Amino acid sequence: MSNQPASVAAPDTARLEKFRRDISNPLKLKLFMLRKLPMAYLAGLRVAEVQPERCTITVPYKYLTQNPFRSIYFACLSMAAEMASGLLAMMHVQSGAPVSMLVVGLEADFIKKAVGLIRFTCPDGAAIGQAIAESRATGEGRTVLATSTGTDEAGDTVATFRITWSFRGKR
Repeated sequence: MSNQPASVAAPDTARLEKFRRDISNPLKLKLFMLRKLPMAYLAGLRVAEVQPERCTITVPYKYLTQNPFRSIYFACLSMAAEMASGLLAMMHVQSGAPVSMLVVGLEADFIKKAVGLIRFTCPDGAAIGQAIAESRATGEGRTVLATSTGTDEAGDTVATFRITWSFRGKR
């Protein structure tokens, strides 16, 4: 028995899985980023993991991502954090009728200097998928507060981002 309300349609898992496979393919990811997210490509963002329930994006400390304080520029950290939740949203949007999606809020806590390879993980795929399904079913907007946590190579948290996404089913 599903926990979803009867009015919420199940996602098209075949299309969701195709998106996940495509975005996990290094060549297809590079082409996608060059076409749709050129700054993310230049900054060296990479998909470490993408599943329907969570996504991990990496951002390296390098010449194009550095700030004058010898750490990763906050905008590059923000880009990786947003991409971790955004790919989850894109994956769930691909699995059915059209839905518009937009970031409507962003909050961040910077805990430690970000150097090396930083991994941003967003575990909110289920909540994002539910909001998208509800918006499709009702035609009303839904918002989700997605959290992306960035950790360094030692496993220490360097930053936590809370990104508010808005979804509205198109009719």
